Amino acid sequence: MSYEQFAYLYDELMQDAPYDKWVDFVLKSLHDHQIKLIKGNTLLDLACGTGELSVRFAEQGFKVTGVDLSTDMLAVARAKAENHGVMIPLFEQDMAELEGLGSFDIIGIFCDSLNYLLTEEKVLSTFLKASQCLNKDGILFFDVHSIFKIKELFIDQTFTLCDENIAYIWNSFPGEHPNSVEHELSFFVQDPADGKYNRIDEFHEQRTFSIEQYSGWLEEAGFEILEISADFEKKKPQLDSERIFFMARKK
Repeated sequence: MSYEQFAYLYDELMQDAPYDKWVDFVLKSLHDHQIKLIKGNTLLDLACGTGELSVRFAEQGFKVTGVDLSTDMLAVARAKAENHGVMIPLFEQDMAELEGLGSFDIIGIFCDSLNYLLTEEKVLSTFLKASQCLNKDGILFFDVHSIFKIKELFIDQTFTLCDENIAYIWNSFPGEHPNSVEHELSFFVQDPADGKYNRIDEFHEQRTFSIEQYSGWLEEAGFEILEISADFEKKKPQLDSERIFFMARKK
């Protein structure tokens, strides 16, 4: 999967993403489980993308490190951190193969980034690596698309956008794996120099698993599950929940 050109469109396309809700969710969850925050708590933001959440957590007083697989995403994140006056070390790594990053109090895999791992082995490896990177009693947060969302709200659907300077057509099809989806996106972006539109094509694959599977892999990786909820609400997942949140502590 390549983000080379997509990286520079990402923030414009994600303007309405509820980033503040992710930050609030983490802060409230830590408070609810009586996990005391101190200034400078270390937080590893896996699949940090363009750094929107990394910057927000840094502004909340966390000592943030970001990891992403895309050089271009990291370039955008680096510029963003500089513009906001926060120091965020950034590393280009696969979250299933982390190494040499040190240890952290909290690890987050936000914005359904875990769904880009298409095999059970990759998900388990990510949990194992996260456990190795966490301090004793460290906390792992992640959220994933539900099976309902993949099957009922993505597959065989078409999404479109037509703004002043950018438009896209986004088609979603069944993936080759169970509970997976393939996204084919065509963007049309206006060049400010000459007013012409350039076409950029992207292909993305996502896969999700059942709550029971994620729970089993967490336990296998040495985690105690503290909370499973849905859709930014502190409620148990329902059959039509769209986003599932996990909070787990390293044993």
